[in-house]
Amino acid sequence: MLWRQLKVARIAGVDLPKNKRIEIALTYIYGIGISLSNKILEQTNLDKNKRCKDLSDQEIINLREVLENDYDVEGDLKRLESMNIKRLIDIGCYRGRRHRLGLPLRGQRTRTNARTRRGTKKTVAGKKKAPRK
Repeated sequence: MLWRQLKVARIAGVDLPKNKRIEIALTYIYGIGISLSNKILEQTNLDKNKRCKDLSDQEIINLREVLENDYDVEGDLKRLESMNIKRLIDIGCYRGRRHRLGLPLRGQRTRTNARTRRGTKKTVAGKKKAPRK
């Protein structure tokens, strides 16, 4: 019995899922959403309903070239974001101080509901214990 070898499209260091439409598969790359995915497919003249496993080698190369030349994705984009955050911390602005303390940046309340940024709930010091008998 012969097994058909399915090739994996590897673009920008990410293995795209084989059975998804190319429009959706491109969103697995950090920095590409659905609208940017559609714009890229228009530039490369690809059908957005085509599956990843059905792409030819030339189409994959075209996608790779467009992403490398025109867009910041994956490592470059993550590095750019971390440099921007580091700059805010270095100049000591309000947002930089909030980043340093690990608190919400955009005016959200912190008395309650900041669990994602602040971490898990901590016990309250000085709470009375039940007397032992």
